[in-house]
Amino acid sequence: MKIIVMSDSHGDTETVKTVSALQADAVFHCGDSELSWEDPILHNIHIVKGNCDRDSRFPDSVIVEVGAKKIWMVHGHEHDCKRTMLPLYYGAQEIGADIVLFGHSHSYAAELRDGILFVNPGSTKLPRAGKPATFAEIEWDGGYRVSFKNMDLETVIAVEMKNITN
Repeated sequence: MKIIVMSDSHGDTETVKTVSALQADAVFHCGDSELSWEDPILHNIHIVKGNCDRDSRFPDSVIVEVGAKKIWMVHGHEHDCKRTMLPLYYGAQEIGADIVLFGHSHSYAAELRDGILFVNPGSTKLPRAGKPATFAEIEWDGGYRVSFKNMDLETVIAVEMKNITN
């Protein structure tokens, strides 16, 4: 299975169009698209409301099953994700999520904690911390492979993660 995840595109419709057209089982946008709920480029994308989105029709969170994995997506601003991962971690445990997708910090990252995969795809428009503009591809078949790609669709970094139990 493979999903595409982007966030913080801040009105850049061309990038959203390009990234969402990539081959995947599902496409996610973690908020701050700054687009209208009615924008046709969002019709096949799971999307949440970010702190810069003004259209109140976007949901605050989304729970979707893809290939037997329960995916929980939020923007992150309501979960204090710039300071700590604990609210997301506790929320994922309560929901029974396998994968948590979030944005807001504009900086890509991936972590596997107690069998739950946490991924921030970075920002497709305004990256921070000296990182390039990115989105993420997440693939799984046993373990996870997370690839962060730049806007030229080149891999910036890829990591493979497997849950190790004692």
